[in-house]
Amino acid sequence: MAADVIVVGGGPVGLMTAALLDAAEVRVEVYERNAEPSGQSRGATMHPRTLEVLTMLDAGEGMRISDVLMAQGKRVRQAHFATLRATLDYQDLDTPFPFVLMVPQWRTERALAEYLRTRAVPVHYGAEVTDVEQSADEVRIRAGRTRRTARYLVGADGAHSMVRKAAGIDFEGTVPTMVGFVADVQLAEPVPAAQHFWNHEAGHASVVPLTETTTRVFGVEVADTGLTADQVRRRQTEPLTLDELSRALKAICGTDFGMHSPSWLSKANNSSRHAACYRKGRVLLAGDAAHVHLPAGGQGLNVGLQDATNLAWKLAAEVHGWAPERLISGEADYDSERRPVAERLVASTLAQDALMHNFSSSGEALRDMFCGFIERRGELAAELSGWLSGLAVGYPGPEGAHPLVGTKAPDLALSAGTLLRALRPDRFLLLDFTGDASHAGLGSARVEVVNAQRPSGRSDPAWGAVRAALIRPDGHVAYATESGAGLVDAVAEWTAAVHWPVSAREL
Repeated sequence: MAADVIVVGGGPVGLMTAALLDAAEVRVEVYERNAEPSGQSRGATMHPRTLEVLTMLDAGEGMRISDVLMAQGKRVRQAHFATLRATLDYQDLDTPFPFVLMVPQWRTERALAEYLRTRAVPVHYGAEVTDVEQSADEVRIRAGRTRRTARYLVGADGAHSMVRKAAGIDFEGTVPTMVGFVADVQLAEPVPAAQHFWNHEAGHASVVPLTETTTRVFGVEVADTGLTADQVRRRQTEPLTLDELSRALKAICGTDFGMHSPSWLSKANNSSRHAACYRKGRVLLAGDAAHVHLPAGGQGLNVGLQDATNLAWKLAAEVHGWAPERLISGEADYDSERRPVAERLVASTLAQDALMHNFSSSGEALRDMFCGFIERRGELAAELSGWLSGLAVGYPGPEGAHPLVGTKAPDLALSAGTLLRALRPDRFLLLDFTGDASHAGLGSARVEVVNAQRPSGRSDPAWGAVRAALIRPDGHVAYATESGAGLVDAVAEWTAAVHWPVSAREL
């Protein structure tokens, strides 16, 4: 076999998956049906946790992929939930990236593609995969006249995923009931910051600066809500025109802001679906291939890139033969950890759908109530900020585990550098807070022992008493102890292969 893993789909999620697998010394190839990289902005909202995981990839000359994108994007302190007038403030979040980064999707793709190019990872454009078959030992694909075999296949090929269909994975959910507009344009009357408009007679619209010259406009007209699925499909077959968009903005906002020179005009609906499972045999799904929903605040792109981060290190461990069963089909496997995140994602966007697209008096009252909750900066605002930013997303630990287990570790200061810049997709970090090198003997090819400083300020106070913590390659806590007890066993349990071959499991 020429490749350990084939990734189908050359968008941000597929490229991120390939980049992390390559960083873990896995032989990987990417197949993308489009003839060239996308030039569209599309998913342009990047939240803090996504910037954190992009820090894992070394772009050379002391730069990480997150550094590359920050140099090209626009930092915004606030994030919105359901385009409410009351926004969430990220400035006090415990992260090196306490902001939303507005960066066109094509720039994210370009940064990841350049990383793969410098690493000589094949990315085949204009290569549509039309056939997928798997056996107990391998996966076979066909793309035109090309036939390739690999040990595993990752489907990152979008909402209409051929990989998902070929694997026989169900994609259940809700049918669409509305069709909205989305466009990237230039404005003769630029807005300095995001503005959200809600008009109970006309609809809602958001006007969000992306770059110095490009503005994202999205929303829906009242007449395009409460539709049947067939009506939605018919409306989506009609191309969005600049005149249609201008008319909608004037009705909703009172102006079209002198809109001109569109670089992207499209329509979107609120269909919500997620895959019944994220893995079947040797086939795994990530991003839109695993979950679709109402576009709301860039959550799809961000959750997809975080899917890739969870998937890549586990699959790399399996490829290299050191993955314990818990990572393959146990309590910490990819499906068990990421599918609940997608379920919550769908629930979140359905809730935003209800807030955004109910143009009755009761809908207006509900929006006002939520705005009041957020403006109080209390528990609800904190919960929403933690979810949207991705920083509060954690994974369940075993019964009786330390409360930090499963949570995302903060960017702790290490003896050299910080935790985020020390993470690698092929090894764990063992943080030693004692300062006496008492855990140095636990180091190995899969575990790097580093001295760390306990966090202060906004971090979980539970860190104050921790003596040592084992950090997974994706930055989540695998084990923590205040006495040192159980640490040797924990390291062995997370890095020693104790599982049966994939061929022995149901395909």
